[in-house]
Order: sequence, then C-alpha cells, then structure tokens
Amino acid sequence: MKISIRKGGAADLPAILGVLDSAVVWLNGKGITAQWGTESFSERPKAVKQVEETMAAGDPWIAEVDGVPAGTMTLTPFPGQHIAPADEPEVYVRLLATDGRFHGHGVGAALLAHAAEETRRQGVSLLRVDCFAGSEGRLVAYYERQGFAPTHTFLVGDWPGQVLERRV
Repeated sequence: MKISIRKGGAADLPAILGVLDSAVVWLNGKGITAQWGTESFSERPKAVKQVEETMAAGDPWIAEVDGVPAGTMTLTPFPGQHIAPADEPEVYVRLLATDGRFHGHGVGAALLAHAAEETRRQGVSLLRVDCFAGSEGRLVAYYERQGFAPTHTFLVGDWPGQVLERRV
C-alpha cells in the first residue's frame, strides 16, 4: 500500500472531517468512547469550528492511498488551548487521525515521519503532540513507539491527556 502525503487547505475540510468521523466509528468499535466520544465530528458544530480554526492556524496534511484520504494531521507552531506552549520554537501535531479503513497500515507513522521532516525543514528541533491517556495508555505507547517521550499529563474535565515530545 503506497501512502502519499500532500498539503491540505480549507477545501479539504470535508475530507478531514470524514477521516475524523471514521476514526470515531473505529474507536467506538473497539469499545473506546472516552477518547473522542460517540458522536461524529461533522455532527457537532463546535467540533467543526475547532477543526476549521486548527486548520487555519497551521498546515493541514492529508495522507492518501490511491487518491483516497486515509489520514490527516495539522501542524501548528503552538499547542491547543489546554497545553502551555514550549519555551522554545516548536511544531505541534494536532488532529492526527487515520480513517478506520486504513488502520494498521502505517498511515499514522507516515504522517508522524512527515511531521518530523517538516519540523526539520522549518529549522525547529522540537516536535510535540498530546493524546488521550486513557484506555490503558495504548495511544501513549503508540507515540512512544514512534520515537516520542512522555513529558507531562493533564486533565480536561475528567479527560486524561499526555503530552509527548521528540527531538528531530
């Protein structure tokens, strides 16, 4: 399976929401409802607005397999609202998701490798991401396998999160 990664833009909002919606269905199918809830992103106006604002604040990227959106991420020069910025320049991975049809095929790893390349290209050495820390820490372990090290935990209400970083 050949994965290609292209820069996205505002016109890719429907494709990005499609990937995020598919990821919710996939997570729910695995019994994981606490990470992104049970309602699709595209059906929640606040979530759509958040995705639009994140895309506008950074560079959205789309991973495609045979022209089909298989994954997405947006790279921004700062984290989301619940995380303090680093005390040095950084690139932050946000809205990383794989379409459920493509899970287990290396889409997320390809996007994260691209994030590291982009970070280096920008002359920045710190790449950070945050994720859901519940579900026995499976997502944290995934990021560790991708070369990230956990730094600190946080809570948004009762939603447990973990910030991770990688030097590139």
